[in-house]
Amino acid sequence: MPSLDKPPVTTTTVKWRFPAIHPEGRKYVLISAAITLLFLFAIWDELGFFLIGLTVWVAAFFRDPVRVTPQGGGLIVSPADGLVTMIERVPVPREISGAEGLGENPLVRVSIFMSVFDVHINRTPITGTIRQVVYIAGKFLNADLDKASEENERQHFVVEGADGMRVGFTQIAGLVARRIVTFVKPGDMVVAGQRFGLIRFGSRVDVYLPDDYAAQVALGQRCIAGETLIGRRGGTAAEGVAQ
Repeated sequence: MPSLDKPPVTTTTVKWRFPAIHPEGRKYVLISAAITLLFLFAIWDELGFFLIGLTVWVAAFFRDPVRVTPQGGGLIVSPADGLVTMIERVPVPREISGAEGLGENPLVRVSIFMSVFDVHINRTPITGTIRQVVYIAGKFLNADLDKASEENERQHFVVEGADGMRVGFTQIAGLVARRIVTFVKPGDMVVAGQRFGLIRFGSRVDVYLPDDYAAQVALGQRCIAGETLIGRRGGTAAEGVAQ
């Protein structure tokens, strides 16, 4: 017989729901839908059927699913959906180096490549205060190339946690991406997993891990923004096997 002194254990059922379209993308969906209808009913219906698929893709590109972010100290979560293509120790970009940024010593950089089929809403890797936002105009090389970190259009961020630990991350435009959109500014308080921006249409995000953090992802692993743990304080670097 169950004890009357303890509340009954309940289970909450989580149900799948269709992802919302981010407000930044709604105008593109409407434009695409209007062009599609025009071709279907007034110009060239065969092309109109192709444009239906294009409209669906535009809506899917700007989808903004709900994410469940791990809580706890000493954790860094992924800022982007996509494929881990590089994990290497590199010099810190000069725009976010120095005493006011990430320091002068090389740090481990985790690079996450987003294809045009990935969710492109980017999320903050830790809870803290935005200290720096630095936009750099540049080229539109393939974002999967190492030199894209230094030559492409990009936007750097530095966020500082309550313990003084700083994490840097960078949005990098790619071959198709022509617009970096930011939702935060220096001085803003953010929580881990909060939306901080997006890139249109296909790109990369770099994360610079502090020295006492170890990468928790492996090359070739897929990340989910706001959910995948990519860094842990005092841990050991993760290893993976493709299979």
